Amino acid sequence: MSDTASVGAQRLSRRMARGCEFLGSEVAVMCGAMSWVSERNLVAAMSNAGGFGLIACGAMTPELLDAEIAGTRALTDRPFGVNLITMHPQLFDLIAVCARHQVTHVVLAGGLPPKGSLEAIKETGAKVVCFAPALSLAKKLIRSGVDALVVEGMEAGGHIGPVSTSVLAQEILPEVAEQVPVFVAGGIGRGEAIAGYLDMGAAGVQLGTRFVCASESIAHANFKKAFIRASARDAVASVQIDPRLPVIPVRALKNASTELFTAKQREVAQALDEGRVAMAEAQLQIEHYWAGALRRAVIDGDVDNGSLMAGQSVGMVTKEEPLADILAALMAEAAHALEARAS
Repeated sequence: MSDTASVGAQRLSRRMARGCEFLGSEVAVMCGAMSWVSERNLVAAMSNAGGFGLIACGAMTPELLDAEIAGTRALTDRPFGVNLITMHPQLFDLIAVCARHQVTHVVLAGGLPPKGSLEAIKETGAKVVCFAPALSLAKKLIRSGVDALVVEGMEAGGHIGPVSTSVLAQEILPEVAEQVPVFVAGGIGRGEAIAGYLDMGAAGVQLGTRFVCASESIAHANFKKAFIRASARDAVASVQIDPRLPVIPVRALKNASTELFTAKQREVAQALDEGRVAMAEAQLQIEHYWAGALRRAVIDGDVDNGSLMAGQSVGMVTKEEPLADILAALMAEAAHALEARAS
């Protein structure tokens, strides 16, 4: 390693120190929890490479999560976390499963944590990480006792908020980064962007799309091929067709299923009109639709009718390669950027 590279690497190490200490990892990079993709193989590969893997619990039952955590433990002795969806009907049972396995970090996604959930996680000794899509929510979550935040912009894949990563980072980091570690996510595909957010006060970053085509990812070859072929503009947000059915937009690669989702929304909205389903049930039906559509694409390889959830950084995914190589390239780019800024 040249002196130049080592100076950049030292600067990077200093900027990531807080995030690394919080996560217990070598580098402050989390692999975002992607349903069906972030399972034991990808999670273990991420943690073994020095990053921090997250199991995507999604719609899993407590029994399935139990097996997934055990399976991950068999593949790595490094720290990893579990991402739980706040609207899961068995959230507290899932928290109990994490406690039994002494999971060190639990990430709550998909809305404000329900009453008692933060306390339930903290009682197990685990650290709680929550998503903050706005400054007001970031402050509220910190008051509630969360240990760290993820600030994720609309460039991300899957369920998204309405504001871009760069704007959220500018709004939230100066206000709260000194209080808790903040990890920035959404649209990050290269190390230069990682360096930029670290310079702004982030403790680390979270990337998802960039790791989908890791060799260790179990995603179907067709799914990976679609990512490698896609450009940033192919990753589009779903459209909400009925204001009474507040569907959180989902970013995915455009395909036949994009149209199918519009039809599904019409069907559920009609059921609401006719009083055949209550609002909560209607929203759950939409969630189940996504879980099924995603499985068809990721596991079965049906890239026409399944959901190809992807962030806008998908254009920077150009080949299938080992996860450790992806992470090493990102860190080299970040170190080089920090070095160049210092000169």
